[in-house]
Amino acid sequence: MVHSAYDSFELINNSPNKIDAIESYGSNLLISHSDGSLRVYVPESSSTSVQSPPSDITHKGGLLQERYVLERTVNGFSRRQMLAMEVLLSRELLLSLSESIAFHRLPNLETLAVITKAKGANVYSWDDKRGVLAFGRQRRVCIFRHDGGRGFVEVKEFGVPDTVKSMSWCGENICLGIRREYMILNTTNGALSELFPSGRIAAPLVVSLPSGELLLGKDNIGVLVDQNGKLIQDGRVCWSEAPAVVVIQKPYTIGLLPRHVEIRSLRVPYPLIQTVVLRNVRRLVRSNNAVIVALDNSVFGFFPVPLGAQIVQLTASGNFEEALALCKLLPPEDSSLRSAKEQSIHIRYAHFLFENGNYEEAMEHFLASQVEITYVLALYPSIVVPKSSFIPEPQKFVDVGDAPHLSRASSGLSDDLDSTPSHVLESDEMDIESKKMSHNTLMALIKYLQKKRYSVIEKATAEGTEEVVSDAVGDNFISYGTSRSKKPTKGRIHAPVTSIARDMAAILDTALLQALLLTGQSSAATDFLKALNYCDVKICEEFLQKRSQYACLLELYRSNSMHREALKLLHQLVEESKSEQTVEKFKPDMIIEYLKPLCATDPMLVLEFSLPVLESCPPQTIDLFLSGNIPADLVNSYLKQHAPNMQATYLEQMLAMNENSVSGNLQNEMVQIYLSEVLDLYAELNSQQKWDEKTCSPTRKKLLSALESISGYNPEVLLKRLPPDALYEERAILLGKMNQHELALSIYVHKLHVPELALSYCDRVYDSGLEQHSAKSYGNIYLTLLQIYLNPTKTTKNFEKKITNLVSSQSPGIPKVGSGTPAKVKGGRFKKIAEIEGAEDTRFSPSGTDSGRSDGDTEDAAEEGGSTIMLDQVLDLLSKRWDRINGAQALKLLPRDTKLQNLLPFLGPLLRKSSEACRNFSVIKSLRESENLQVKDELYSQRKAVLKITSDSMCSLCNKKIGTSVFAVYPNGKTIVHFVCFRDSQNMKAVGRGSQSRKR
Repeated sequence: MVHSAYDSFELINNSPNKIDAIESYGSNLLISHSDGSLRVYVPESSSTSVQSPPSDITHKGGLLQERYVLERTVNGFSRRQMLAMEVLLSRELLLSLSESIAFHRLPNLETLAVITKAKGANVYSWDDKRGVLAFGRQRRVCIFRHDGGRGFVEVKEFGVPDTVKSMSWCGENICLGIRREYMILNTTNGALSELFPSGRIAAPLVVSLPSGELLLGKDNIGVLVDQNGKLIQDGRVCWSEAPAVVVIQKPYTIGLLPRHVEIRSLRVPYPLIQTVVLRNVRRLVRSNNAVIVALDNSVFGFFPVPLGAQIVQLTASGNFEEALALCKLLPPEDSSLRSAKEQSIHIRYAHFLFENGNYEEAMEHFLASQVEITYVLALYPSIVVPKSSFIPEPQKFVDVGDAPHLSRASSGLSDDLDSTPSHVLESDEMDIESKKMSHNTLMALIKYLQKKRYSVIEKATAEGTEEVVSDAVGDNFISYGTSRSKKPTKGRIHAPVTSIARDMAAILDTALLQALLLTGQSSAATDFLKALNYCDVKICEEFLQKRSQYACLLELYRSNSMHREALKLLHQLVEESKSEQTVEKFKPDMIIEYLKPLCATDPMLVLEFSLPVLESCPPQTIDLFLSGNIPADLVNSYLKQHAPNMQATYLEQMLAMNENSVSGNLQNEMVQIYLSEVLDLYAELNSQQKWDEKTCSPTRKKLLSALESISGYNPEVLLKRLPPDALYEERAILLGKMNQHELALSIYVHKLHVPELALSYCDRVYDSGLEQHSAKSYGNIYLTLLQIYLNPTKTTKNFEKKITNLVSSQSPGIPKVGSGTPAKVKGGRFKKIAEIEGAEDTRFSPSGTDSGRSDGDTEDAAEEGGSTIMLDQVLDLLSKRWDRINGAQALKLLPRDTKLQNLLPFLGPLLRKSSEACRNFSVIKSLRESENLQVKDELYSQRKAVLKITSDSMCSLCNKKIGTSVFAVYPNGKTIVHFVCFRDSQNMKAVGRGSQSRKR
């Protein structure tokens, strides 16, 4: 016996006749005897008080736990043996099954109705809700309905295969026990559905449960089914023997067995609660507050033990599940008692389970008990949690039922994975088992903390929000010291940490992080730290450093906005990963990823810690600066001060990624850096007399490329830094940027001796003129090159002088190509060519060159210089760029003795193009003359139109007759108006247009 659920008490002893049936009505007992009489028994205490009239049987209250005495006897109540009786309280009727089924009025036992068709019935079932009676008679099942008055109306009658032994309503259908099997009878159409056999030993037994389910007997097993006969999972009540009768009184089911009465729980797995030994039991009936057991000549009452006493018994015996189930049955008015008992039982049960190794289940009961987290964490000495002045030390819980207190400590089990006492372990197997158990305890703790966490974090966040709002409207709060960091955290609401909820959140999160890492869940710990958390920084930092959990430590720093500490650690880990073969590799990209969110909030910190990765990952670092919108000037000045060697790299990458994002100052600075490096190289090689103008180091290539491709630098400043006898190509590019084309071309031709570069330079200038729609004037650049080829000595003489003047000048004074005096055409032999090309509109004034010089003057100048002209280069230029050179001007510059045969590659295509253009213009002229004639003809035909003015002709403007007035006709030839109206309308339009223009 687990505990005493019922107290047995003898109510009636030494009845004069054998008892056939028994029922209770309020506190009274109605007993049918074998002699056909019905005796009414009342409690002995009520019989000694003032007696009520014999016919007035009260139904108030329930059975009393005391002796019962006979109040009155109704002789001849039944002619035959009474098979069953049932009190129908809702209708104040007594149903009796004997020779037939009869209904008696309560409390005076007057016979109300007798169902004669029920003669011979052996079993019945009453549906009190609908007032419907079903009974079995031989192989028939009949259904009657109470009409609400004194009579019953037959509803239906069905045939069944055999005699019905037991029956019960299940919804609108009836479950029947017929000999050796169970069936469901559909009361609508009479269809029978077979369920399963009833067993070989005991007769069929159908019992209805308060939930609407059915308990069907199969020998010593009670099978639970739903109203459709479908088996319920785990629905098997195993009796020690086959019961003859089963009654239900929540939360127990009581079975009448041959040698005793068994009381079992209705909770799975339906354990045995109590056994009461009684012999020769004839009837087992449920009362409203007790169970009545009728023997041959005596009656016992099973009175439920108070729930509080049962709970105490169950808790003391360790049957916690049953105790918790009984707590739920406590009445609502005892809610405080119920809550206290449940908490005490949950705590005791949790400790019991924990000590027996059922850690997860133990945590479920700790969770249900709603004890503080610190109470549970006291079971884990390896978990270090922060101290709090707001949360007291965990208190010992005292059982409400005065049961002895259980110790909070576990049964010698260590929760620490790292330090298991050596004297406890006797072998390696014990050590492994202990660690396994310790792992299980921590896994259970993790689940417990995760379930508690949502509500705790929600409260902490809500309190933080309230404080921030209050602070925003002017409230002042006193800030108390705490062990947690007060730096702003990602996703955390910041307010003075003075809250119990936030201190509890810190304890929970700190413990959860340690438990995750102690069980090897590093990735889960990292994800946990990435989200909102209240981990204690000092404790967690020490814990993570001790176990080398650097990824988690980084996330801890990040979540608490300790970015400098995080970046220092990350930089250290990256350096160690380069030098050592570590398991977890940390790459420079991780520093960049960490810095990205900080660009908007702390750009100086980003600059400080981006220097180490700028060398190894230039594109990614520059992209970091760009995506983070850090001002380029700020980045450049920081690099210039702390990492000058990386300044050029930064500017290069900036220019390569987005040229528009680099200002003119930065472009100029980048070119200055390149130039400084090239000048250093020149000084070094020149001192060793190894300098060669063709020397092209990588830096010089960058310098030349930058000078050509970008336009933000100041060429005048750079030109002053160039040595006079070196770096001619750089000088030529700078002069070109200053529009000093003659000097630039002189350098390509006479200093570098690379005519190809000179031609390429001219092509670039001409192409830029095409883009600016001024190619005609920029075409004179080829004439400038032609003049340099024709006057090499003069150009060389004046080169140094012009360069010196240019460098010493603060602003360029040399005009652009194409801004000179009009060129005059001399000599009749060139007149036709000049006319063909339209040279009368051409202006040519190359810088510093007399454009009005004749062929004879050119020849004299060449003779004065005492050197030959570069005729081959001249002819090559004319043959390659004939379509871009003004032919008349070019012929003027050529020497008189130039052979016409050498000019064929130039003049041939030029003349063909001019002739073709002349023909085209002639055709165009003819077409335009023809079009002019056509227009004139159309005009004449339009003027021939005739309009007839009659007496009915009306003005379209004033709607008056035209008459003999002067009129005007619109171009469509149909609209006629007075000339005066037409003039007025035109004047109005003109005035309207004038006012609109003034408004604009």
